[in-house]
Amino acid sequence: MKYRSLERLTIIFSWLAGLLLLSAVSLLLGYLFIKGYKSVNLTLIFGEASPLRAILLQERVFNGLFPAIVGTLALVLLSVFWAIPIGMATGIYLAEYASLRTKRVLDAFFDVLSGIPSIVIGLFGFAFAVFLHKHYSDRIGPCLLISSIALSFLVLPYIIRTTQASLEGIPRETRLTALALGATKFQNIFLVLIPKSLAGIMSGIILAIGRCAEDTAVIMLTGAVASTGLPRSLFAQYEALPFYIYYISSQYADRAELMQGYGASIILLLLCAILFSVAYGIRKGLTHFALYRP
Repeated sequence: MKYRSLERLTIIFSWLAGLLLLSAVSLLLGYLFIKGYKSVNLTLIFGEASPLRAILLQERVFNGLFPAIVGTLALVLLSVFWAIPIGMATGIYLAEYASLRTKRVLDAFFDVLSGIPSIVIGLFGFAFAVFLHKHYSDRIGPCLLISSIALSFLVLPYIIRTTQASLEGIPRETRLTALALGATKFQNIFLVLIPKSLAGIMSGIILAIGRCAEDTAVIMLTGAVASTGLPRSLFAQYEALPFYIYYISSQYADRAELMQGYGASIILLLLCAILFSVAYGIRKGLTHFALYRP
């Protein structure tokens, strides 16, 4: 009787916690959309420029969020591009090759890395840019490349941990099947274990995409500015939606500018939703191809 009552209390608490979380998220999103939905239009994105000409790069956008949207996309894709191979390789090493002692040391190191505040990562990126500017080239400074490298350090623990946990969670019978049929360890990892754990690995990549798209502290120190247009190269400064939202919310001149900040927040959420959907579709496609390839 005592254990049954405890079980019921646990279930009730779990439901209440879930409802509280759902209510908080719904309240936040509802407030944001109520405040900002009127500001979301083509003028907010493209300003006075023609949308088609702006997309085709035939006309520069001065008063809109189009450069910030492009800069955010470039930043996320570059950051994930650097982080995925390093994170997956490290996760595979920890799960399949590392000794117990090495695993303990690296686990502690990556736990520390995951707990470092983003502003510290930003300071590291800024110091790295200053070092390169002083010792290698005057053309190098805070830029898109430095921001993406700094952000890749920030999201590495997500990819490493999910890769490691996904591989270590595969049943022993599955691990031994290919080896029993004569496959090498390398073949077993890349032809059996990774396809089986792709869903978990892609979950870590999706988390990394979200973190790259929303972080402000790193990019404000490593290359993001309020107005510069489309990024001209990897070594140029750029605009980004998180920095624009921070800038507008802290220095708005009137209510109209504040509403633009709300609109930019909605656009950032929609951009994240699109990136998540694309990543989810890639995850399903890769999993199906890996498990049912001819």
